[in-house]
Amino acid sequence: MGYLLFVTLIQAFSFSLIGVYLAGHVDSYFAVLIRVVLAGLVFIPLTRWRQVEPRFMRGMLLIGALQFGVTYVCLYLSFRVLTVPEVLLFTILTPLHVTLIEDALNRRFNPWALLAALVAVLGAGVIRYDGLDGDFLGGFLLLQVANFTYAAGQVLYKHLVARHPSDLPHYRRFGYFYLGALAVVLPAFLMFGNPQHLPEAPTQWVVLLFLGLCSTALGMYWWNKGACSVNGGTLAVMNNLHVPLGLLINLLIWNQHEDFTRLLIGGGVIVASVWISRLGVGRVPANVPGTR
Repeated sequence: MGYLLFVTLIQAFSFSLIGVYLAGHVDSYFAVLIRVVLAGLVFIPLTRWRQVEPRFMRGMLLIGALQFGVTYVCLYLSFRVLTVPEVLLFTILTPLHVTLIEDALNRRFNPWALLAALVAVLGAGVIRYDGLDGDFLGGFLLLQVANFTYAAGQVLYKHLVARHPSDLPHYRRFGYFYLGALAVVLPAFLMFGNPQHLPEAPTQWVVLLFLGLCSTALGMYWWNKGACSVNGGTLAVMNNLHVPLGLLINLLIWNQHEDFTRLLIGGGVIVASVWISRLGVGRVPANVPGTR
């Protein structure tokens, strides 16, 4: 779980950086493209091309396209029809997708994992529910696609590694992930991006470097690697832990106004959901080697 906790801290910090320095100033598709390119420059030179099974390569390309490519395209499109509170509210449903996909792949039903995911959603909802207005159905559907693809990517990676064991370390086979993401993000930038809104201030480039090298390169790698070491319920819960941490960082560093009482209550509920997820460990047998 250490990898997941560390990446959660990176994600929580990244959200504030995006909101303060990039949102409304730098084209979103360009920002996503730069993140993928920088991450690819880190991992592709380390990637083995001859000692990796073709089925594993294809699986990693698909996972990268889903977990990063489709997820971020849908996320940014949703901002055209949703307010920020609505986007934050609808993204807290990711744990439900993680739980359902995990159980479907394992051909089982784990009520403890589902309960933990629901409690995590409740906790994040306590923090971020600000009311809904306007016609948000289209944006809601876009974000459910994003939630599904992000959840599917991490769960599929966990199962792919279990089905294709190798003596090679994870990072030697992870470069394919960013190639799959690039196959989605590059066309998205060419079709929807605005070249008139590229970074101008040095601070914006520094933020993009951090997001590309830390959040996207190390973050996505460590998150998927960490996903292989926890059960599905815990993985589902960890997908919402960034909500209280992100708001806390925003409050302490950038002094953004947040309801501290709601933050404490919601954060406590999410922590409780981690405990609930562990109740199911060992009670529901897994059918896939390498999972717990």
